[in-house]
Amino acid sequence: MTLPPSSTQAIVVGGGPAGAASAWALASQGLDVVILDRARFPRDKACAEYLSPQGSRILDAMGVLRDVEAAGAAQLAGMRVRSPDGGVIHGEFAAQHGFTGFRDRGLALRRRHLDPLLQQASLRHGTQLVEGATVDALLMNGGRVGGVRVRIDGALHEIRAPLVIGADGLRSVVARKLGVQARLPWPRRVAFVAHYRDVAGIGAHGEMHVERDGYVGLADVGHGETNVAIVVPHAQARAANGDAGGFMTRWLERHPQLGARFAAATRTGAVQVTGPFASRARHAHAAGAALVGDAADFFDPFTGEGIYAALRGGELLGSYAADAVRASSPRHHLAALAAYDAARVAEFRHKWLVERVIGAAVASPMLMNHAARVLGARRDLADLLIGVTGDFVPARAILRPSFLLHFLDPRRWRASRHAA
Repeated sequence: MTLPPSSTQAIVVGGGPAGAASAWALASQGLDVVILDRARFPRDKACAEYLSPQGSRILDAMGVLRDVEAAGAAQLAGMRVRSPDGGVIHGEFAAQHGFTGFRDRGLALRRRHLDPLLQQASLRHGTQLVEGATVDALLMNGGRVGGVRVRIDGALHEIRAPLVIGADGLRSVVARKLGVQARLPWPRRVAFVAHYRDVAGIGAHGEMHVERDGYVGLADVGHGETNVAIVVPHAQARAANGDAGGFMTRWLERHPQLGARFAAATRTGAVQVTGPFASRARHAHAAGAALVGDAADFFDPFTGEGIYAALRGGELLGSYAADAVRASSPRHHLAALAAYDAARVAEFRHKWLVERVIGAAVASPMLMNHAARVLGARRDLADLLIGVTGDFVPARAILRPSFLLHFLDPRRWRASRHAA
């Protein structure tokens, strides 16, 4: 059993992509960092397990890109999105719109393989990883977070630090203890995630199939396995009644174009369930603390860039967090963390808007059918949208009137209403 020190310069709660990137960003600047995670690695995680093309830039900066590729990560050339009436949006990462990513392919790899590789980036700088550690409370010092109380094998330990980073996901303990987490009223969706072998027709593109009762994402994740993530409204998820595997099987069989592809497929492990989604921290910093990744913001998994947002958030936090740790006064400490929060909003705000527009379309068969009619007929526009989801085309590119006006053709609107 690895025990934590009684004090350090930064504590990162959560050893997934957000925590690993945050720890790397701080440790590479010479700070002493401890990562705490209640899990023991390697472990599975309910996740789409997809890294957008621009995610490879951060993997390269962390020094693990070659390791991830050598671990058997699948390479994805683009995305195909099927609407409820059967229309298809097909977009490629390598396109003629003038924007290029760090790589022209996305990567996909099971989290049980990915997370330990990401952790190595900071461990090489001397970071300590403590597994099986559950945070019980935040330690306060004059109104400022000053460390954590953590339970390891039944025993409580206190660790003091001038900065605690909450990178502990959708149900963040740190965000909850800070009292800043807010549940959004919409969309309230739940994901059922599993891995299958021998799914027919899986190729070099990620797939999203939008149905009237939810959607499913399919993607090769290497080693002959396909990640299958079904996302349904929270009320519908209750019908699983504890039988997540049966729920997934019935949902796939209910949709003929999917059921046929899974006829000879075999599920390789347990179904993991996560959600409901849609939460956001009212602010991602407090005196002595900061939030990153899903702990700070999670809307819906449809666009599948959660790992990129986690990595980029950790990378972005690095210099601000180091300034906060080394600050000469409480005022300078808080100013550094506030600057991180402002930079985070500036980095992601346009993407958040795109996510919400897409979320509205996914929730409405008419809107989704209409989007597929427009983008199915304009491959250049589809490539632009897929580039935004690949994180290398600025989200502003599809929020401009010149892009949005293509969706106002009344003939396509009439056809979409009829199909819905």
